[in-house]
Amino acid sequence: MRVDLFDFDLPEERIALRPAEPRDSAKMLVVRPGEGLEDRTVRELPSLLETGDVLVFNDTKVIPAQLKGIRRRGEAAAQVEATLHMRVAPDRWLAFMRPGKRIAVGDRIHFGHDANSCFLGQFDATVIEKGEAGEALLGFDLSGPFLDEALHAVGHIPLPPYIASKRDDDERDRSDYQTIYAREEGAVAAPTAGLHFTPELFAALDAKGVERRFVTLHVGAGTFLPVKVDDTADHKMHAEIGSVSPETAEALNAAKARGGRIIAVGTTSLRLLESAAREDGTLAGWSGPTDIFITPGYRFEAADMLMTNFHLPRSTLVMLVSAFCGLETMRAAYAHAIENHYRFYSYGDASLLFKEENDRRAPDIRQGFQ
Repeated sequence: MRVDLFDFDLPEERIALRPAEPRDSAKMLVVRPGEGLEDRTVRELPSLLETGDVLVFNDTKVIPAQLKGIRRRGEAAAQVEATLHMRVAPDRWLAFMRPGKRIAVGDRIHFGHDANSCFLGQFDATVIEKGEAGEALLGFDLSGPFLDEALHAVGHIPLPPYIASKRDDDERDRSDYQTIYAREEGAVAAPTAGLHFTPELFAALDAKGVERRFVTLHVGAGTFLPVKVDDTADHKMHAEIGSVSPETAEALNAAKARGGRIIAVGTTSLRLLESAAREDGTLAGWSGPTDIFITPGYRFEAADMLMTNFHLPRSTLVMLVSAFCGLETMRAAYAHAIENHYRFYSYGDASLLFKEENDRRAPDIRQGFQ
């Protein structure tokens, strides 16, 4: 499909720079294909679900993966930045380097070597491989928990570019850009639909008889990369590491068998469930890298509903929600959200999407978001 079908104009003032307070006070647009749109709030979610439904959350935890360093090559030195996006060994990370043209295989990069960093936060890496678009494989002199400690000492929360271009990260972001149930360290971007949940909302969902299950997908910085090709068939997705435990797969299968609905909280949860789904729609325990790329025409096997934020123009996530609800439906939903002052992106408002029926799934490629 043409990528420009997923383009739209978003006023700058619609981009949220801080989350709603409290988190569950955010707006939530309910989207039922063929039935119109409904303006609600996140704290009203229990009234939209039924006893026996299951919410599936991504329990990944964001790490301070934005690093500033000095590249040394002989006597020459240059300042560089690294955004770690996938751990491939206890001492090795794939990273996006900026500016990428300043690094080469064999370069040494020194992180935390300044007057503002403690000794424990000083560590070095070697550029082992250099890929496309500024990507590199870094081999660190520290490994495992020692490397993790150093990252926490000098790293910054890797705010999305549309926020980082407007303000620096601060101490508040260390809690704001983390779900209340985050457990498994490894993400460099938050599963942002989960940022809306509070202990009070969890209590209300418990009272309604809605179950909670957790999967893990370590969100990578690749989620922010723009789609630069003209056709979706030419886009290459970056892989992310995830897992669905056999116990969670069994619980979700049992819920569906008794008539419960599966609600994926966030596109990361949805992509992981689809990676673990069998052809008959049941789920199996699964772990490994996934680069699943979902566009209109995709047949969903696992989830019945999707809770997600509002995404960037021309992004793979806009393509995913258009596959879930239908391109025409999501075009109308985004136009409504912009007109009614919904807040967009990571710290923005939410939507609750009901899956389009299979017999309505064929995309109308004559009309995009514009």
